Amino acid sequence: MKAQTLRQAFPQGFAYKNLELGRLRAAAVLVAMEPCKGVWLTRRSTRMPAHPGQVSFPGGKIEPFDASPEDASLREAREEVGLNPTQVEILGRMDDYVIGSGFHIAPVVALVPEKVPLLPATDEVEELFVLPFSVLLNPEYPIRRKAFWQSGLRQFWVWPHEDHVIWGATAEILRRLALRLREVA
Repeated sequence: MKAQTLRQAFPQGFAYKNLELGRLRAAAVLVAMEPCKGVWLTRRSTRMPAHPGQVSFPGGKIEPFDASPEDASLREAREEVGLNPTQVEILGRMDDYVIGSGFHIAPVVALVPEKVPLLPATDEVEELFVLPFSVLLNPEYPIRRKAFWQSGLRQFWVWPHEDHVIWGATAEILRRLALRLREVA
């Protein structure tokens, strides 16, 4: 997808649901899209205390000094993958998402330039990779899976990738992104 098409998916003033924070921990992720390529994802270090080894977007806890979820997502992306905030064009936000581990996530959608230079922080990120737009735009994906976990049978989305299992909050945010992009593709 070209940059102009991606901008059309998130026009200025695009409405999103901002949920009440309550007792949850505020977090922000950067949904960084590279035109003609796809969405950048990380595989978290197995040494991380929260969600070790899982596929995620660059992001994390919103700190008191962060002016907004956008600022937090850019700060975290700089820390985790070396993304220079001046190279990022924020397009907007998607609906907030709450996960069972107590985080309230604000997904910040952005464009990054083609062939953007990135360098993962090895203490936080074991791998950096792209989920291509061809996968996001394919109406056959994601796939709904079931598994027994804790108190019973759970259903969750899984995106296909030859090297990674993309599930959980990342899969749901990608599903929402895919539905939005399919409207303009």
